[in-house]
Amino acid sequence: MAGYLVNDERKVTTRRFIEMKQKGERISMLTSYDYTTAGIVDRAGIDGVLIGDSASNVMVGNQTTLPMTVDQMIYHARSVVNGVKRALVVCDMPFGSYQTGCHDGVANAIRMMKESGCDALKLEGGVEILDTVKRILDAGIPVMGHLGLTPQSINKFGTYAVRAKEEREAQKLLSDAQALSEAGCFAVVLEKVPAALAKQVTESIPVPTIGIGAGNYCDGQILVVADMLGMTQGFSPRFLRRYADLNSVMTDAIGQYVTDVKSGDFPNESESY
Repeated sequence: MAGYLVNDERKVTTRRFIEMKQKGERISMLTSYDYTTAGIVDRAGIDGVLIGDSASNVMVGNQTTLPMTVDQMIYHARSVVNGVKRALVVCDMPFGSYQTGCHDGVANAIRMMKESGCDALKLEGGVEILDTVKRILDAGIPVMGHLGLTPQSINKFGTYAVRAKEEREAQKLLSDAQALSEAGCFAVVLEKVPAALAKQVTESIPVPTIGIGAGNYCDGQILVVADMLGMTQGFSPRFLRRYADLNSVMTDAIGQYVTDVKSGDFPNESESY
């Protein structure tokens, strides 16, 4: 099956994200962590690629995103950047790289941009990190916000359940989104929040909202690529739609390879020099 027909082959920029919202064009995003996958995702017509700190779970097998380091994120981001020609490439700032204050946040942000070559960075949190966000923006680095379920704060929340179902937290999320937008963030991810709240946020800020488990009213959507391709198992939240079953495809293919090697069928005469 061919990829999505892209009408505009120009490099996607943060400004294009905002223009897409203004035109009512939905924004598609996926995560990627390596050169090969990123190239496939980009050629399929995706608008934005996120090097998520979800690499901690998907690539390393950790239970949370917390162990990821700046060095590791730069490694994955550099790999992705090398594979992408059109999509906007955004990289997560990992836990501990900006929560300690503006100085560390700006220094780490500059290093990540210089050494990875990505287009923008994503930070989790609202008004608590607003000063750091402003300083990073002042340094000329585009920032994507992230509100709702923020996995770097999992030990604070104690659960991956839906956030902002109660009025007080919902109002805080709304004010956080407005503050991030006013500060200059070019987009805001909304993770695992009620669809009605996501709609309210989307209508209240001029920059696009990117949803994951936040309903269909957001300006765009993002999923973890290994989840939507069916490579992972045992993870099936309501918001996840699996577009393939690569776990089965890969298991069958590798199993056949093992059989062919064991039987002496591979390599055959035509596969030998």
